Amino acid sequence: MKIAFIGGGNMGEAMLAAVLKKKLAASADICVSDVSESRREYLKKPYGIAVMASNREAVRGKDIVVLAVKPQNLPEVMADLKGCLKSTQLVLSIAAGVKISTICQGLGHSRAVRCMPNTPAQVGFGMSAWTATAEVTEEQKGWSQAILGAMGKEIYFDDEKYLDMATAVIGSGPAYVFLFTESLIDAAVNIGLPRKEAEELVSQTMLGSAHLMQESGKPPAELRRNVTSRGGTTERALKVFEEGGFAKLVEDAVEAAYRRAKELGS
Repeated sequence: MKIAFIGGGNMGEAMLAAVLKKKLAASADICVSDVSESRREYLKKPYGIAVMASNREAVRGKDIVVLAVKPQNLPEVMADLKGCLKSTQLVLSIAAGVKISTICQGLGHSRAVRCMPNTPAQVGFGMSAWTATAEVTEEQKGWSQAILGAMGKEIYFDDEKYLDMATAVIGSGPAYVFLFTESLIDAAVNIGLPRKEAEELVSQTMLGSAHLMQESGKPPAELRRNVTSRGGTTERALKVFEEGGFAKLVEDAVEAAYRRAKELGS
């Protein structure tokens, strides 16, 4: 497949690197357009791809056009590209909150995929949720699945409404994990552990717990109970979380993120 990336930021680079690593496309069949000359040069050297400032030139002759720009920059990009896309080209947007109808109208184009990836894609452990217009062919859905799967895991939704929900969970989710990790490290230092050792203890515990949940196939509630001995240290700590309304706080936070995602989309 031949791919044009419109935007070469962190997520664009993550997708680019994953596509090349999985050999989904050759370097010669990929180009990136970006407004920043320094960013273009940064991407050109290690990946061996074509780089340019012109979006219109970048999309010429490509099978897939990836819109990897920030939502606030998307209207300008769509206005630039409107009228120069072939009807058979697939557009894949990772602009957070931007509805697929907005993308189609802005480009005057009907074959579009809307995707919500997350930042762990940068290290191959991403989670992406996506949907597509009815005009997208099965082959093109396969391309999308392969690209997103190269960055980690992906889930397809027939109904676009679930993407705003996914944004509140997976798009913002890494920040929730980092916040809890940060707080746990600070708490460890507060009781006397050196910060360097606390960071290593906590990061490996977070990583190991996530792997255990995936590999065991057990629900998190069961795994939590397995760690919690009656009258032990974990039970005492979890009681503090419960008394502080931890579960309700998480629920409220995700609800707030979901409402904001819908606001951005409208």
